[in-house]
Amino acid sequence: MSCQSEQTYINKVSIGALLLENGEKLPNVEIAYERVGNPDGEVVVVCHALTGNQESVGSEASPGWWSSFIGPDLYIDTNKFQVITMNVLGGCNGSTGPSSINPETGCKYGADFPAITIRDMVHSQHHALSKIEIKSVKAIIGGSLGGMQVLEWGTLYPEFSEILVPMAVTPYFTDYALAFNSIGRHAIISDQAWENGNYPDDAHIKGLEVARMVGLVTYRSQSLFNDRFNRERKEGEGIEYQVDSYMKYQGEKFSRRFDANSYLVLLQAMDQFDIGHGRNGWQHALETVEANVCMFSFAGDLLYPPQLAKNTIDHLKEIDKQATYIEVDTKFGHDGFLVEFEKWGHHVKSLLEKKEVTRCLA
Repeated sequence: MSCQSEQTYINKVSIGALLLENGEKLPNVEIAYERVGNPDGEVVVVCHALTGNQESVGSEASPGWWSSFIGPDLYIDTNKFQVITMNVLGGCNGSTGPSSINPETGCKYGADFPAITIRDMVHSQHHALSKIEIKSVKAIIGGSLGGMQVLEWGTLYPEFSEILVPMAVTPYFTDYALAFNSIGRHAIISDQAWENGNYPDDAHIKGLEVARMVGLVTYRSQSLFNDRFNRERKEGEGIEYQVDSYMKYQGEKFSRRFDANSYLVLLQAMDQFDIGHGRNGWQHALETVEANVCMFSFAGDLLYPPQLAKNTIDHLKEIDKQATYIEVDTKFGHDGFLVEFEKWGHHVKSLLEKKEVTRCLA
């Protein structure tokens, strides 16, 4: 176990073979995780989004993606709580995924990595937590793909967590969101450098850059793009706008840090997400939820419509579950759960520390 700071640890746990929802058995599964905070405190599990990883807090030299939200005296106070974030099954930051070695062949799984679901991810995390002797937790929180995991935690293991905080998510993935994933997937698999998923480590897959650019357009609102770039042109030869330069930079940056096969595996898991699948619909699936649910949505979220999120909480209330809906006014759209913590973080803090949470729109 390598120490990142006085209270932060990055580690892996082996959970053995995992039976997947499709009936396949994935051998020698490892889950990478970050563990930070008060070792004697109640546990908060954080679930990351599509392109995230287990380093929600990170280190002083390399801050994590939620480092301004989780920490000493922050919204999730690590003086009080122990926080565990796991890299998802199928990811590319230490957990078993397409870039891992297949023990049966001695080579990377690549495109042969089996299809997985959000339920498979949650089962793997439950096994991992059991391995490190955590039998129940205070709360499970996450946005987007992370929010999908939170909702599945509530249905698969209804008594495991006292509180569920799904953010920027709906009970199923909408067709509009599916359409954007379809564009990204097509861009990757149409790229000759992808080589049917058998590309070398140093491959430059332009299709992955395009997929990232498509995603960026959906993650934030129209007004944010318009206000930020304001049709500003970039200096130099030819006609190029600052927004074009920004999009290309982000695409190239992403392709250097993320595995294309992993991206495809996770997109497919998102596409399949529906808590009502095999459970007689999402309304019926929610009947198994026992935790206190506080659901956040963000104005202008193209992928996960706030009204559908509100309908989810309304239904939970109708069936006498403890549930709260909070809609955050923001120009950041879907990415609202990653920024502007001053607008909504106090609700999470109050919920965790057993103070009253405002039960209305934020």
